Amino acid sequence: MTDEARTTLTIYRRPGCHLCDDAELLLRDELAQRARAGLAPIDVEHVDISTDAVLEARYRRRIPVFVIGETESELVTSARQVREFLEQAAPRP
Repeated sequence: MTDEARTTLTIYRRPGCHLCDDAELLLRDELAQRARAGLAPIDVEHVDISTDAVLEARYRRRIPVFVIGETESELVTSARQVREFLEQAAPRP
């Protein structure tokens, strides 16, 4: 897979958000499982909503929010949610 074709997952979060920290740990575990299964890697981009008034207004009570393309999942707080989001947004070939 070329760099242009790589999938990017954006995490909308803010500093000090324990739910966000927990969601990132769950995501790391799921991405490691996908890597062991030979699936293409997913790049992770972090966006601090506290630095942008528009993002803060949009996501304030919904973080952590995971986004790949047009697929979005809010209040990601469980391994099941992470897995289901990845299956929907970055399905296995």
